[in-house]
Amino acid sequence: MKARAEPGNHEGLFGPIGRRVDAGQFARASNVPFLGQGRTVTGLIVAGVDGSPSSVEALRWAAKQAQLTGDALEVVTAWQRPASFGAVPWPEGFDPERDARDELRTVVESELGTESGVEVHQRVVEGPSAPALIQASERADLLVVGSRGHGAFAGMLLGSVSQHCVSHARCPVVVVPCQASADGG
Repeated sequence: MKARAEPGNHEGLFGPIGRRVDAGQFARASNVPFLGQGRTVTGLIVAGVDGSPSSVEALRWAAKQAQLTGDALEVVTAWQRPASFGAVPWPEGFDPERDARDELRTVVESELGTESGVEVHQRVVEGPSAPALIQASERADLLVVGSRGHGAFAGMLLGSVSQHCVSHARCPVVVVPCQASADGG
């Protein structure tokens, strides 16, 4: 086993960089180090979901991984106060947190059903997605995100939230590509 990657050789301690990994290949093993000393296994996988096709693929992958490892799955979505509202009171009946919770519940139930065999917790957080997922990663064994969400630059291979998570998460991160984009569509 090589201790470090050689220039032009993209194999490091954990194999080829950027290879496709199916759920189950990321197996918990005592010889796989986590970032930071003294980190303990928590039995929790966190999946970031914003309703985009890529995040739905990430949810499916995370659920399959949780099923294989026996871990619990926490599905996180974030919402923000619309900037255009400023200090103006919200219209009667407008509740973006409730809307986010309802959308998350709909996605989770449609993709995983009610009897997935996995302990699933849904969490709705107010604020930007990337910091919410980084905070959730502090107590997780694995963070799973889609390669890109609903951002303005849909043609990018890796969205800003995914990139931020890969750079700053406190646990290993799996970035799941949308099947349509992986097939060239």
